[in-house]
This record gives sequence, C-alpha cells and structure tokens, in this order.
Amino acid sequence: MNLALLRNPIALIFGLLALLILLGSTFAVVPETQQAVIERLGKPVRIANAYSPGEEFGRTGAGIIARIPFIERIVPIDKRIRAVDMEPQQVLSTDQLRLEVDAYARYRITDPLRMYITARDEENVSRQLATVLGSSLRNELGRQPFSALLSPERGQIMDNVQRSLDRVARQYGAQIVDVRIKRADLPDGTPLESAYQRMMSARRQEARSIQAQGAREATEIRAEADAQASRTYAAAFGKDPQFYDFYRAMQSYRASMGGEGQGDGRSSVILSPNNEYLRQFRGNGQ
Repeated sequence: MNLALLRNPIALIFGLLALLILLGSTFAVVPETQQAVIERLGKPVRIANAYSPGEEFGRTGAGIIARIPFIERIVPIDKRIRAVDMEPQQVLSTDQLRLEVDAYARYRITDPLRMYITARDEENVSRQLATVLGSSLRNELGRQPFSALLSPERGQIMDNVQRSLDRVARQYGAQIVDVRIKRADLPDGTPLESAYQRMMSARRQEARSIQAQGAREATEIRAEADAQASRTYAAAFGKDPQFYDFYRAMQSYRASMGGEGQGDGRSSVILSPNNEYLRQFRGNGQ
C-alpha cells in the first residue's frame, strides 16, 4: 500500500492535506487574552481559559485545547477590559438646565457561559450596556443640579451610575470596571450665559454669607477680649490702685499727646501746669 502511495504522489498529497485539516479541526490555541466557549451542535459544553480574578499572566488555562472535529466549535471571548461609548444626548437637571452629556463605561466578561447564553457575542453586550448607560445617566443626573457636576459630588454620582449599570451587566456575565463622563456642557447660546450668571450670583451670595458670619464671630471675639481685659484691669485696680491710676494716665497721655488717631500727630494742647490732668507729671500723682 505504501508503494502504491509512493507511485501515486497526488493521492499522497491529498492524504496529507486531509490529515492537516483533521488536525486543524481537532486542536486549537486559546491565547492568554481570550477565553473560549466550546459548543457542540449549537449547545455550550465547556469553557477554556475562563477569567479568574487575581490570576497571573502565564499561569492561566491558555494553550492548546482539543475538540471533536466538525462537531464542536470554539467561540472566542475577550478577557481584556473593553470600552463602551454612549451616544451623546441631552439630560434635564433639577434646575431645569439641558446638559449635553457624553460618557463611557469599561467592562470585562467574567462569566463567558452566561454571556454566550444571554447575548451570544460581545457586540450584543456592548449594545445593551450602551443603552442602559444612557438610561442610568439620565435618571441619576435628572436628580442632580448642574453645579453638582462641577463639585466633589460628581464622584458619588458616577458611583451610583456604575452600581446601577453593574446590576444589568451581571445578567450578561459582565462586570463594570469604571464609568466616566467625558463631557457635560450646556448648549451654546442664551442657556449657557444665564447659567453662568446664576452660578456667579449664587457664589456672591455665599461669599456675602461667609463674610457676615466672619464679622459676627469677630465681634463676639472682640467683645470677649474686651470683657477679659476689663476683668484684668479690675483685678489690677483692686491690688494696686495707684499703679492702675498711673497706667491709665499714661495711656491717656499717649493717645492725646503721642499723635495716635490725630492724623500727622502735630496737634497742640495748652494746659495749666496745675491742671488735674497732668498730676502724674508732678510726681507721686500729687
């Protein structure tokens, strides 16, 4: 028989081709970046190189796998993080401002069998998530004022959207990794200018409120300090009345003759040497 094949090279070539086709239909390579669902006559029977949290590159189930030729088919599914973009759309905030919102989400397939059963392929998952992302953003942003998107509250808003979207993604064997707003702007024209004016007015009112509160607190602090000073003076007067009288006289001289509060300090005062006001200059307060 071998001699017959050697005498008939065409048959040998066809035999080798058939062997190669059989080997190619039996064995396949699943790379590190993919997981695979093996289906038999349209029904999934097993998973190869399934995603596992915390797995190390090079220590997964990737490599050569075998299948029943012409009966089993391999459906590759990406293990990497994928992105889904939402179509830009308008959202009405609580302060009746229409926002032009553009956002995206990142996800990965963590349950390939569920994904295959519910969506069949990754493109269907992306389309479903894009629809749900737009709906979740409208619902969440519709409960927030425009200013919340410009404040630290924005992070909490995106967390709420991510949790809502993740609940839906789980139904398709996916996990939401991140959700972010790329752009959230007012439409050009009058609405934008009026929004800026309202925001500026609100910030000015907030600044006035802070200034008034600061002035009130400063008044209370000064009043407490004056009361404390009065108590200190009273205690000093009780211990040494003559020193207290001398100290207060020196303060009065400084204020009236030292130029404090008198502009350039060149005013003149004419008094009799025996004036009671100058008694401290005569020695011993006489």
